[in-house]
Amino acid sequence: MASPGEEATGDSHVGKNKKPPARYWQELPDKGKDEKDEEKPLPQKDQQTQKAKKRKQQEDQRDGKKFVSGKSDPFPGPAPLSKERVQKFKRKDKAKRPRNQHFKLRDIMKRSDEASEMSQKQAARFDILLPEDAGFLEGDEDEDTCTISQEDIAEAVDITSGTKYFNLKLSQFGPYRVDYTKTGRHLLLGGRRGHVACIDWQSKHLMCEINVMESVNDVKWLHSEAMYAVAQKKWLYIYDSNGIELHCIRKFNDVLRMQFLPYHFLLATASATSFLQYLDVSVGKEVAAFCTKMGRLDVMCQNPHNAIIHLGHPNGTVTLWSPNQKEALVKMLCHQGGVRSVTVDKTGTYMVTSGLDKKLKVYDIRAFKPLKSYFLPAGASCLSLSQRGLLSAATGDVVQVYRDVWSAPVTKPYMAHRVRGSVWGLHFCPFEDVLGVGHGDGFTSMLVPGAGEPNFDGLDANPYRSAKQRQEWEVKALLEKIQPELISLDPTELGYVDRATFEQRHQDRVQALGYDPLAKEKFVPKYKKKGRSSAGAVERRKKQVAHEDQRDEIRKTVEDKMKMEKETKERAKKKAALSNQKSALDRFKK
Repeated sequence: MASPGEEATGDSHVGKNKKPPARYWQELPDKGKDEKDEEKPLPQKDQQTQKAKKRKQQEDQRDGKKFVSGKSDPFPGPAPLSKERVQKFKRKDKAKRPRNQHFKLRDIMKRSDEASEMSQKQAARFDILLPEDAGFLEGDEDEDTCTISQEDIAEAVDITSGTKYFNLKLSQFGPYRVDYTKTGRHLLLGGRRGHVACIDWQSKHLMCEINVMESVNDVKWLHSEAMYAVAQKKWLYIYDSNGIELHCIRKFNDVLRMQFLPYHFLLATASATSFLQYLDVSVGKEVAAFCTKMGRLDVMCQNPHNAIIHLGHPNGTVTLWSPNQKEALVKMLCHQGGVRSVTVDKTGTYMVTSGLDKKLKVYDIRAFKPLKSYFLPAGASCLSLSQRGLLSAATGDVVQVYRDVWSAPVTKPYMAHRVRGSVWGLHFCPFEDVLGVGHGDGFTSMLVPGAGEPNFDGLDANPYRSAKQRQEWEVKALLEKIQPELISLDPTELGYVDRATFEQRHQDRVQALGYDPLAKEKFVPKYKKKGRSSAGAVERRKKQVAHEDQRDEIRKTVEDKMKMEKETKERAKKKAALSNQKSALDRFKK
């Protein structure tokens, strides 16, 4: 009988020899083989082959070609993408890379192109996951959509969408100017007789309401819903969302219209004294001020694509302005009478104008040519374009919405609605099928199916962001602020070098300095130790470099000479060939 100690020893011996159970991903050993055969080491050649197979298997698993079970992927590689879908998200063409000596610049540009291509493909892949889609109002057979009333639409849609149609009766302080924030969540109203109100219009929560006790010409939200600007009778005022006055800017007097450039943090103002001024709201300084010399400026809009300001004038012209130039970039004669309203679509391609000649004209800004011209019996006093390309035009107390005004001839409006007073302000709400109308009797929120962009970019304009997210976005937007010097008609030109201007500047610099700073420097021999920098050795090195430069000059001269000789010979050959040709007049030669 074994002792307890021996039993314990025996158990431990068995535990040492015992192997752990095999897992499902491990290959089970063949039962026919003996343990001695398993322990026998493989030859060196077989070991290398086995290692190579194992490495290849790991690489295949990492690339996604094989599963854990060992089966191959029936659809290897990334999912295919159609060229049309990728083209939708293309932002720029590939830049031309410099010569081989600029290897660092070539590497940077290559990585930039690769990152741009990757983001383009990712956006195209995720496009299919976007949940919402745009829809339009469609009538029954022989039914005109412009005859459908707002009450019928509000009853037909769901409860949430139906609450977006409402009227605010504010007849005491009207007519009203209207503005929505970039996210489309908050509404700003400014009455002609001094009433200013901020509303979270979806929840119907009144943020603040004040009376400035003087006439209000225009109101405009700044970079967020925390601040807004009010153009009052004399000066420009800045208020916060609680109605507290933050600034009174007396440099900006008699302001009639305002536009805010969100990516530049610039507030552009047009005044009754014919001045166009730019205010940087991030630092509170005036960036530029120009006298247009075109009279009273009460028609103004911005191009969202390139941040160019469009101004309409009483002589029928529309001028395009940038803070970098004192003169207008472009002057277009659009109407035979004064211009009443101007608007530009979000792609910066089309501009729509209305004038006192009762015409509505659509222009292609890329070529500065008219595309379509429509006659409205009463003319249009206010214009506004939605994110999906719907055009709203106000004629008196009637608001008409048109569809596809630049692609096909329009014979009738898409929708129409009559309000209780003359319209003074129109604005489509971003990311919502809603049109805000400010008129003499208050404010009306209209339902316009298909007007808003159904999917928003949460990193740029998120309607559902919290206060913390808004603060973080504000900091990032300030860090990424675009300088006013970069505003130009064609934003794609920023990536190119103006070589003609560079050469002219270089010549001016040479004339000012008296020497060429980019010229080749005089060779100075490097100091070497161990007697290699003696006077004779230094002179020999100087002569060697001078001889190399001289050889280059001689080689260049010889090549030019050979080229000229070759051209002379070719010219002589052509002349001889022409002289050998027989002419009909040769028979008269003696």
